[in-house]
Amino acid sequence: MTGKIMPLRERDTTTIQAAADAFLSSPRYVNPNTRRGYTGVLDRLLAGLGASRPLAEVSGEELAGLLEQLWGRCAPATWNRNRGAVAAWLSWCAASRLPAPVLPASAGRRREHLNATRAVPRPAIERALSRRDVPLREKTLWRMLYETAARASEVLALTIEAPRPGRPPRPDPVHGRRHRMDLLGLRHRAPAAPPHPRPPGRTGVRLRAPPWPRLPPRGPGPVSCHRTGPARL
Repeated sequence: MTGKIMPLRERDTTTIQAAADAFLSSPRYVNPNTRRGYTGVLDRLLAGLGASRPLAEVSGEELAGLLEQLWGRCAPATWNRNRGAVAAWLSWCAASRLPAPVLPASAGRRREHLNATRAVPRPAIERALSRRDVPLREKTLWRMLYETAARASEVLALTIEAPRPGRPPRPDPVHGRRHRMDLLGLRHRAPAAPPHPRPPGRTGVRLRAPPWPRLPPRGPGPVSCHRTGPARL
């Protein structure tokens, strides 16, 4: 019985950087959005593992520990997305006969919590803003939340002295409700008419147009919150 002598295969010395570059240059990932997302994940992975290290020296436990360190505290959707990019790279390396590690079971996918919350339609917002039993502060808050898509904490943290975007800051201090309405772009009445000029030769009392009714003054200084101090909505 005769045997056949096969030459020993040399150890693969492909580096992690070379394997990542070949993976990103493959025709399968020609989509620019997919390539950009995978590039960001692999760049952070290479920075933690070492780009010049041979791929054969990387173990699955080391890779799982780095994944936990980078994205372990993120949301399940973020973890699954980044883990999927790494798993796609390792699968490509295995199909290309490169010594790629295998992710252990501890680095598996995580269960995502689906959010079925739907946006409130605009007619419902308009009906809520037209109610007379809702205070003006609540209507302003609802309008800003709907129009800006900001968080409630961000809108409530706005101060009255904050300048409006695209306009210079107000030089004089902010006083009263009328100024707050003007700051938010919700001016509720036209300004008062200017006084009539005094006719020549008249020495009587100066005639003025009847002014619009105004709110009582609040005193000097900005309107302050009784809890936090600075002026707020």
